[in-house]
Amino acid sequence: MKTIHAMYWSATDTTKTVVCTVAAALAAHTGTGYEAFDFTLPDARTSVKTFGPDDLVVFGTPVYAGRVPNVLVKYLHTVVGGGALAVPVVLFGNRNYDDGLIELRNILEADGFHTIAGAAFVGEHAFSRTLAAGRPDPDDLREAGAFANAVWDKLTAGTYQTPAPVGGQDPVRPYYTPRDRAGNPINILKVKPKTDPDKCDGCGICVKVCPMGSIDPHDPALVPGICIKCCACVKKCPAGAKYYDDPGYLYHKEELELGYARRAANATFL
Repeated sequence: MKTIHAMYWSATDTTKTVVCTVAAALAAHTGTGYEAFDFTLPDARTSVKTFGPDDLVVFGTPVYAGRVPNVLVKYLHTVVGGGALAVPVVLFGNRNYDDGLIELRNILEADGFHTIAGAAFVGEHAFSRTLAAGRPDPDDLREAGAFANAVWDKLTAGTYQTPAPVGGQDPVRPYYTPRDRAGNPINILKVKPKTDPDKCDGCGICVKVCPMGSIDPHDPALVPGICIKCCACVKKCPAGAKYYDDPGYLYHKEELELGYARRAANATFL
């Protein structure tokens, strides 16, 4: 009997929600529950995580610019699969998962996992409160549970393929580049959040939730480290004190909200 694990990076909890839903549905077949490992915060990425042949790991990351976030790749290659089975799961913000899922699959295979299925689910976009608002929603989670049950059926029947056939191109394409209407690239790599001094009470929640550890604990208005635009500080600030005002960022956010307002479909691969 396999031990079920949920392992994920999830700055705004959308990836966590789907990965844990899949893991819980798989674990329901074993009657033993599942073990969760959240590597969102920096301290969790300081030691090596090791699995073995008796493990089944539901492994999740978000998709940033159509790929696995580049700041995670070095850490992901420290994880030891040890012959464990894995189900890569990515979350995308209603535009497209591009090559994020196949990239995650390839990383896990290189780490010594045997991938047996994969999925790309929609989650509320990090930049927005309207683009895929509230997703994953109950319909998404029902689909995640059905996916898990189908994975279990394949596993017990021994009819799965490995590496799992999933959507995307291999070799993976370059990161998605936002552009203005004239086709010029919009570079927001160095953009950082601002703080409204009239709203900020110095509670420090933004410091604690930043997955890069980039916000100054003594002055939350300062962001000396890198910002990956995960928007954890914006969405988890109880006072609404964090925001972005960069014109390129705001233009890209508006274009996403206007251009991808339809309900995007999840994609599962078995």
